[in-house]
Amino acid sequence: MKYVGLQTQINRNNRMSILLLLAFPCIMLGMVWIFLAILNWLGGGYYDQYGNVVHTLNIDAVNYYFLNAVPWVVGGVGIWFLIAYFANTSMVKAATGARSLERRENPRIYNIVENLCMTCGMDMPKINVVDDPQLNAFASGINKETYTVTVTTGLMDLLNDDELAGVIGHELTHIRNRDTRLLITSIVFVGIVSTIMSLVVRMMFNHMMWGGLSSRRDNEKGGGVSTIVIMIVGIICCAIAYFFTLLTRFAISRKREYMADAGGAELCGNPLALASALRKISGDPGLQNVEREDVAQLFIIHPQSFASGFQGFFNSMFATHPDTAKRIAFLEQL
Repeated sequence: MKYVGLQTQINRNNRMSILLLLAFPCIMLGMVWIFLAILNWLGGGYYDQYGNVVHTLNIDAVNYYFLNAVPWVVGGVGIWFLIAYFANTSMVKAATGARSLERRENPRIYNIVENLCMTCGMDMPKINVVDDPQLNAFASGINKETYTVTVTTGLMDLLNDDELAGVIGHELTHIRNRDTRLLITSIVFVGIVSTIMSLVVRMMFNHMMWGGLSSRRDNEKGGGVSTIVIMIVGIICCAIAYFFTLLTRFAISRKREYMADAGGAELCGNPLALASALRKISGDPGLQNVEREDVAQLFIIHPQSFASGFQGFFNSMFATHPDTAKRIAFLEQL
């Protein structure tokens, strides 16, 4: 079965990348407006005849502060995104512990990559290796200068040449389909949101530990209300941020793995070799030092997809990778 749909997949990934680029600043600005609205609603109001506080929302005041904040939010996020986007190579290297692989160190891998690149007529990407006994591989990068295929030492030791060709063909297809550009874009966005979430949580913790204590010394009731306000605002902002991370997962179709499997099978000329490689990798997938979920979505097999119980069910619902057994069955039918 010949691999088809290359241009279709490229067009789809280009559209999704643009949608993410447009949606992210909108979501960030929405978070800012909600944050200001909650502060305004909790901080404003009046006492009724029974002495109870009646909260009110001053939309005009919220919009005024929001419009003043827009240039700072857009500018800050834009600069942050550009730095992270163009520093993605070092970011992925740092997260995975990858290093450059020299030809003299492993000519076997270089020969396999070169032969596959000549077969499909693409420029040869950089080759990185992770010193890890576990089995995995991934592609990364946003353009010809940064496209990279990374493999673990465990993968190179356990797989034969045909199986390695199938895995590397799979990763080269991700590059050809521009899957890596979409994934790197989502990783940058999720990284920004995660950083904001950690800052909000840290602010909440510091306020409760220090600000809340000092406020209670001065005004027991006022300090408690202030702490509750900060907690509510922080929880809502974190919930919105978490929703965005799920949104980025939905934007990344599981079909990209089937497309890459089909492309890899075509490149290596042996679908059963790639199926055999996936079966071996599924026995010990992952990278020991990688704890970032956004980076793990680059891997040929997502290691956390093997979690059991409720975590396994939750991961399967929002997984960026299809079930490995289904991928193997698909390859065996080619």
